[in-house]
Amino acid sequence: MSSDSLPPNPPSGADDDAPGPRLSARETWRVLYEHIRPHRPVIALGALLSLVGSACALSQPIATKTLVDRLGDDEPIAGILLVLSALVLLGTAIEAVAQYVLERAAESVVFTARRRLTGRLLRLRVSEADRIPPGDLMSRVTSDTTLLRAVTTQAMVAGVTGALTVVATIVMMGVLDPVLLGVTIGVMVLIGGATALVMPKISRATQRSQEAVGEISTVLERAFGAFRTIKASGAERRETETVWNATRKAWRHGVQAAKWQSLAASSVGLSVQVSFLAVLGIGGARVASEAIEVSTLIAFLLLLFYLIEPVSQLVSSATQYQEGAAAIARITEAERLETEPEAEPREAAAEGGRQDPATAGEPAVGDGPAAVAFEDVTFRYREELPPVHQGVSFTVPSGGMTAFVGPSGAGKSTVFGLIERFYDATGGRVSLDGRDVRDWPLAELRAAIGYVEQDAPVLAGTLRENLVFAAPDATDEDIREVLVRTRLDTLVERLPEGLDTRVGHRGSRLSGGERQRVAIARALLRRPRLLLLDEATSQLDAVNELALRDTVAEAARHTTVLVVAHRLSTVLLADRIVVMEAGRVRAVGTHAELVAADPLYGELAATQFLATATG
Repeated sequence: MSSDSLPPNPPSGADDDAPGPRLSARETWRVLYEHIRPHRPVIALGALLSLVGSACALSQPIATKTLVDRLGDDEPIAGILLVLSALVLLGTAIEAVAQYVLERAAESVVFTARRRLTGRLLRLRVSEADRIPPGDLMSRVTSDTTLLRAVTTQAMVAGVTGALTVVATIVMMGVLDPVLLGVTIGVMVLIGGATALVMPKISRATQRSQEAVGEISTVLERAFGAFRTIKASGAERRETETVWNATRKAWRHGVQAAKWQSLAASSVGLSVQVSFLAVLGIGGARVASEAIEVSTLIAFLLLLFYLIEPVSQLVSSATQYQEGAAAIARITEAERLETEPEAEPREAAAEGGRQDPATAGEPAVGDGPAAVAFEDVTFRYREELPPVHQGVSFTVPSGGMTAFVGPSGAGKSTVFGLIERFYDATGGRVSLDGRDVRDWPLAELRAAIGYVEQDAPVLAGTLRENLVFAAPDATDEDIREVLVRTRLDTLVERLPEGLDTRVGHRGSRLSGGERQRVAIARALLRRPRLLLLDEATSQLDAVNELALRDTVAEAARHTTVLVVAHRLSTVLLADRIVVMEAGRVRAVGTHAELVAADPLYGELAATQFLATATG
């Protein structure tokens, strides 16, 4: 896409410490339930096993009390020792199985969330994708979904089982001695109330930390996306500092979250230790006064120590819920971005006129070159921005080549974006074959169009995968034919693995001209009814440009070709030329007509076109 149609960058300079989107507690639980609903049976099984394991552990203090009583009464203890050993082994085994079941379920939740989120993000409307940095979107798919693992196993299952275990432990303590239970609860409530005050701080720090991680992904994506430019500009140190600033911000918020989490976690140990001292002192006095037996005090102390784990689970669940809630808010925000309708690719392609390869460039039966019309079209990227198109009107009949020329910023490439429905016109009507493009099924519309962007993106993978990217059913004969037409056959012969040679990240192992030829070949292999070329020969040398110019001219005999042109040689091939300026159509005609009638075109032909042609 050329500079005249680039969407604006997302606004920057927002408050670094301002928290991002938040959901209410009710909505957070609703969204969380939607994520775990498909995995309810497995999670329920894990929770049940955890409760059974906790029951085995809870039985151990009672068995210990019985053991002490039998020792005091000089009764046999072999049986109770066997029971106690069995409880220890059985509880450990069941807890291990429960942990595996829950972790497996959590991984399944993460897998499902990533699959669903990726499916939506790849169907985002282009206008939505323009607003959010790619690195931030990637962070939501990777790091944010990872936090669902903890919230589904710890914040929910461990929280529920921990709460039930705490209740059961307290009941057993009450049965043993209500007085000591009152001492224990008094201490824990006092310290627990102070702990509850730090939970909101954990939530805010965690959310800011996750947003900072997304910012790291954004700046790294920016750096690696312009890797050669950074090196050529000697900007490695500056870009490194930018990444360091983002990592420093993530570190700062991470440390804040860790501080509050540590305070919450340490409060558990503090409450148990203070409770132990209180129970030991008061319990010792009650034993001395013969209010309770020594075995009762020992069992109570064992239960008190056992209480550490479920209470720790509750505190951990609360902190992990705060992390998960922030992640869920970010994931939900991404899922609410506007997407394009999901299509059925095979049926849509067939309806859209994907031609039989045997026709070798001829239009399919019943389909022919597409006609395009713009009727008083207006467009702007956002309400607060100036218009890109202001009443653009022109008609392109089926067949032949139409060139769009004009100074930078005239809105030429935006014409292609509106035809492809990357954006929808703000006003007016864009039609293909007399039918408003908004009334076409999206997949059917795009299946009829071949589009070559100015930067001619090549995807990581093999050369073959790039060629058949838009036409996965293309045969080897189709590929050979298009390689010859685009002068790529000699390149393939030189490559060590031919078509199966990997082209590197963004086609880094290919030259700029080779990437453009691959993009053109990919579009031609689709055999479209409408071919859009956005400065598709700008990086080609004179020999290859001449060859591809002939290829485009040949394609124009069987399809409709629209081209944004900056070279006179391309413009001279056009059957009609649309001159644009400041978002309007200034004139339409042939080269000879426009040179004689339009001063702007005459100036372009005498300066820009000729300079480009001879440069």
